[in-house]
Amino acid sequence: MNESLSTIFVNACLINNFVLAWFLGICPFLGVSGKLDTAVRMGAAVTFVLVVTSLSAFGIQALLTAIGAPYLSLISFIAVIAATVQLVEMFIKKFSPALFRALGIFLPLISTNCAILGLALIQTNKGYGLVQGLVFALGAGAGFTLALVLMAGVRERLDFAKVPDVVRGTALTLAVAGLLSVAFMGFAGLGA
Repeated sequence: MNESLSTIFVNACLINNFVLAWFLGICPFLGVSGKLDTAVRMGAAVTFVLVVTSLSAFGIQALLTAIGAPYLSLISFIAVIAATVQLVEMFIKKFSPALFRALGIFLPLISTNCAILGLALIQTNKGYGLVQGLVFALGAGAGFTLALVLMAGVRERLDFAKVPDVVRGTALTLAVAGLLSVAFMGFAGLGA
């Protein structure tokens, strides 16, 4: 792979943002982006799971290739992601019960978040090595967090704005998400 680490990071964070360009991870994006502090913490949790998934995906892919069973990669990725999310959930419940309550159902939904599985599959399909995979995971996590923080900031500002009742709520949230997505499409020109 001839991509530099900075190119991989910027590509995952901005150009091919998992949420706003590939539409992966929409459930927590829409569900947890109501408050800025919750969005930042959810972004950190997802970034941690992405990094652990990247490490695990590299190891699993190497092991399965060595034993001649690469067809088991998908089920192996799913098992590792579910176990990692369980560990994150137990950690947050123990050390930050308020955050655990604020994240609610969206914390266990990280395990079914298609962005997490997408990272493992994209990383292995691109043939990234260990360091490249970690940079890709950090870029994807930074992009996911950026999308959450932008959406939360806009939603908090809209709480104080005078908005017609016909667009208040879900309609306005989806319109803002669409506009953010269109704005991120402007970064597509940076990619090769």
